[in-house]
Amino acid sequence: MLSDELRVQIRHWFYAEHWRVGTIAQQLGVHPDAVRHALETEQFNRAKALRPLLTDPYVEFIRQTLQQYPRLCATRIYQMIRERGYTGSVVQLRRVVARLRPVRAESFLRLRCFPGEQGQVDWAHFGEVPVGRARRRLSCFLITLSYSRALYLEFFFDQSMENFLRGHVHAFQAWSGQPRILLYDNLRSAVLERRGDQIHFHPRLLDLCAHYHFAPRPCQVRAGNQKGRVERAVLYVRESFWAGRTFTTLEELNRQALLWRDQVAHQRPWPDDDSRTVQQAFLEEQPRLLPLPVHPFETDLVLPTHVGKTIYLRFDLNDYSIPPRPPGYPLTLVASESRVRILDGDKEIAQHLRSYDRHQLVLDPAHQQALLEEKRKAFGSTPGGRLAQAAPESEALLDAAFARGESAGSQTAQLLKLLDTYGAAELRSAIHEALERSTPRASSVAFILSRRQRSRQNTAPIPVDLSRHPELESLDVIPHDLESYDELTDQDDEPDE
Repeated sequence: MLSDELRVQIRHWFYAEHWRVGTIAQQLGVHPDAVRHALETEQFNRAKALRPLLTDPYVEFIRQTLQQYPRLCATRIYQMIRERGYTGSVVQLRRVVARLRPVRAESFLRLRCFPGEQGQVDWAHFGEVPVGRARRRLSCFLITLSYSRALYLEFFFDQSMENFLRGHVHAFQAWSGQPRILLYDNLRSAVLERRGDQIHFHPRLLDLCAHYHFAPRPCQVRAGNQKGRVERAVLYVRESFWAGRTFTTLEELNRQALLWRDQVAHQRPWPDDDSRTVQQAFLEEQPRLLPLPVHPFETDLVLPTHVGKTIYLRFDLNDYSIPPRPPGYPLTLVASESRVRILDGDKEIAQHLRSYDRHQLVLDPAHQQALLEEKRKAFGSTPGGRLAQAAPESEALLDAAFARGESAGSQTAQLLKLLDTYGAAELRSAIHEALERSTPRASSVAFILSRRQRSRQNTAPIPVDLSRHPELESLDVIPHDLESYDELTDQDDEPDE
């Protein structure tokens, strides 16, 4: 039913601003037929010619049957009138039965609870919000105390089991206690399966109950009136807090929600006595709540995982870096609402801020540097890698030599011998000169090095690196008597006979 103010707004947008019916319906969140009815014009409310229906002869029979048996299903009535000549479809008959079935409004007793006895829990969906390139479903976890109507609300990006448990823990901490009984409907986070009066609760919820010493109670199927206080609280949040609200981050939204709770929701009159506020009733109820345990319940998501071909682990549409590990290596991922931790056994090897965007690479530069160091070590274990690390200019020389028909393998072997003999600094300088002279060959480099060695006089001999030839370190050289060389000189000075 549209209010008079809303009807005036619809007619203004349509006749004065020339908005379309669909645009008006989308803006107001109502059905287009409601907009057409508010316009009340011949264009949209044409009189429809009435035509006889196949069910018309059986209307009185259906009405009498339903008055005698109000809960009789439409399929049974369909069988009854088919035996009396009805040739129409069951779909057409269902419309008639729905219109003629007598409605009996059920009466309920008013629920009264002792202070600290009961609370009611529910999720509420608030559409989707963009987070970077992702679109997240915004949900509100809501829990209210049945006696004082004090409530706790917190917004999350999904209705996962971890957020369901996290909402309980945060509410209990905010209240400094918890009620003895919490009432749930048949949401998947609470009830896995039910068969009559037998119910299988979610094992994680049972762990929470055992930790905080409260008892879970489910509502009957399709009996929302049994938790009407949290249902009204959801409607109150939508109308008083959510309407017209703007925010940029989830943290800001939750900050505004708690501020609204303290300044508005808890300052409203208490429904059982309007001379008191909800806050005053909560101060009376709070000492009756069960005391908190020493440690809060652990709500982090724990997932076993394995290392792939890269240094990243995929979680919730994003990739988080880890230190280098071999493919298939088992790890454990622990995710809270704000952080993602990676464990190797009991040891934490990585920690990142959690991202709610999608396709993001969350990288710790230390992990990338560690991988590069491993690659360098592996590269340095090959002949080509060792030469490239010692003399990067050798890559250009080998490319040019290969283009002139030289063997890259033989050129690399010759350059490695020169590296062992003359050292990296001399080799790099000689390669640079060979490239400048356009003689990119290992033989040209060897010629340049030998020429420089001959040109240097009164210089200390070049130390020989024996690390690659350890057998030479134990080689003994027998020194000769220098007088033998003098005798040879004396013989050369004697005149010939």
